[in-house]
Amino acid sequence: MVALWGASALLVLFLAAFLPPPQYAQDPAMVHYIYQRFQVLEQGLEKCTQATRAYIQDFREFSKNISVMLGRCQTYTSEYKSAVNNLALRVERAQREIDYLEYLREADICVESEDKSLAEKLLQEAEEVKKIQTLLNASCDNMLMGIKSLKIVKKTIDTDGSWMKDAGSDSPKVYFLIGSRNNTVWEFANMRAFMEDSTKPAPKKLNLPLSWQGSGQVIYRGFLFFHNQGTSNEIIKYNLQKRTVEDRMLLPGGAGRALVYQHSPFTYIDLAVDEHGLWAIHSGPGIQGHLVLTKIEPGTLGVEHSWDTPCRSQDAEASFLVCGVLYVVYSSGGQGPHRITCVYDPLDTIREENLPNLFFPRRPRSHSMIHYNPRDKQLYAWNEGNQIIYKLQTKRKLPL
Repeated sequence: MVALWGASALLVLFLAAFLPPPQYAQDPAMVHYIYQRFQVLEQGLEKCTQATRAYIQDFREFSKNISVMLGRCQTYTSEYKSAVNNLALRVERAQREIDYLEYLREADICVESEDKSLAEKLLQEAEEVKKIQTLLNASCDNMLMGIKSLKIVKKTIDTDGSWMKDAGSDSPKVYFLIGSRNNTVWEFANMRAFMEDSTKPAPKKLNLPLSWQGSGQVIYRGFLFFHNQGTSNEIIKYNLQKRTVEDRMLLPGGAGRALVYQHSPFTYIDLAVDEHGLWAIHSGPGIQGHLVLTKIEPGTLGVEHSWDTPCRSQDAEASFLVCGVLYVVYSSGGQGPHRITCVYDPLDTIREENLPNLFFPRRPRSHSMIHYNPRDKQLYAWNEGNQIIYKLQTKRKLPL
């Protein structure tokens, strides 16, 4: 179209430029000249037209080729997009499989870890049981079956206190500790001298450099062990022969922060001795008023083991140990009857169904102390100023 427009414009210009004026229109030579010029012009226009048609044809071919190529590109684009989508699906599927395999591996690891933890826990429990059995390996297999009788050895006006013999030796000496806060120990030569309060031989007066708290004192192998007044959990080891403080320790686990027995308002730590050695009974934090039993190595005052027992401190008045078993005495308001309704055995050899009805002969008030002496197999108790001995009935425990 551009070429045709250009040819028309050239024709107009040619006519304007080459047409002779009217006075030459009758001249044959001029007419022939003009005719030749028109032929040249027509030939030029024909060539221009052919060139334009060729150009249009080439353009159409080019457009057709472009259309074909665009179609192929769309096809290739669609195929490429489909391939990419398929590849994405395969990648996603592979990722899901990898995630699943990773989950299985982690699950196996978790199972293995749980199995390992369980095995370690069982091994620790077995080692703990073995340790306890080794700790409590004394030749003692008796369990309490009853309190047969009582004997009032002495009467005083003091409602609280403790009295005892050395639970770790055959010494006949009797020790008398009056009050829940004091530092004076009376040493009698034997039980007869204590009962008769005779002047021959006169009792020895031992003034301690520190005062005790409560009525949980014990004497074991020539040493007095007591809770140091003014401290929450300090235990003093006092050499009775040298009359010096031999050692001291702090009981762990929150000992001494609360009363160990509800009906013993001054005792925060109760010490005890049995066939296995030295023990401490106290309350502990986080166990809602239940008693904690702690085994103490008397030579070094080191803690050998501790147990959280199911025995509660509410309504309790005293406790003692026989052959490694804790017996807790309860009463209703201190008026009796006094019964042993909680028994704890660290070795789990005593079953509740094997226990008889354990009770004490009726006493008007609560006991301020009850301690077992493994030498003579008797209980030493203090009840409203009365110093009492209880004889026990025992039998063999069931084997482990």
